[in-house]
Amino acid sequence: MKSEEVAQYLQDHPQFFEEYADLMSRMVIPHPYGGRTISITERQMLALRDKNRQLEGKLAEFVGFGEENDAISERMHRLGVAIIAAGSFQSVIHTLNFHLRDDFAIPLFGLRLWRHPGSAAELPEFVGVNEELQPFAETLTQPYCGSTSGFETASWFGEAAAHVRSQGLIALRNGGGTIGLMALGSEEAQRFYSGMGTLYLQRLGEMASAALARVLALKS
Repeated sequence: MKSEEVAQYLQDHPQFFEEYADLMSRMVIPHPYGGRTISITERQMLALRDKNRQLEGKLAEFVGFGEENDAISERMHRLGVAIIAAGSFQSVIHTLNFHLRDDFAIPLFGLRLWRHPGSAAELPEFVGVNEELQPFAETLTQPYCGSTSGFETASWFGEAAAHVRSQGLIALRNGGGTIGLMALGSEEAQRFYSGMGTLYLQRLGEMASAALARVLALKS
């Protein structure tokens, strides 16, 4: 008989172990981590210990993820409170820049807005963008994470533009329309990568959009 057939037979006929109970005490099998032989009962204990270690490792991993998410949520809360308190356009920009740099270790931040009041037209955040970027922002259903290649957004980071290796792009919306685009940059190639989770980036975009629409008195 083949090994698979024996295994299937024992699985289909569990009464075998009742009929031949003495056989269990006489059988020995190789130790998984050494050359000696051990009883089936001892082998089962080793298997259970291995499984327990694996479960403990998984639990520690889940706890680590939970603690990391708690820390990010706390930072997002601090940013939310600060951005609500910001009473001017420049204060909103300063708040975003400060918290992204100091709380989230994102060194580079820039944004462009399509709509502006006349008094703010000369600010760098309202400089015109190329004709492809605005339609691209409008099609973003979730933040873009990846390379800066092919994007003019790298130039928004000033002198550091040449050193940026990855970026996150977040569409800014008011009501159903897109009012601008936020760019987060990093010198680390894997800081923003394709396929990464973007839930907190989406929340960041929603908070920034609401604050900017408020201080600029933009109507949806």
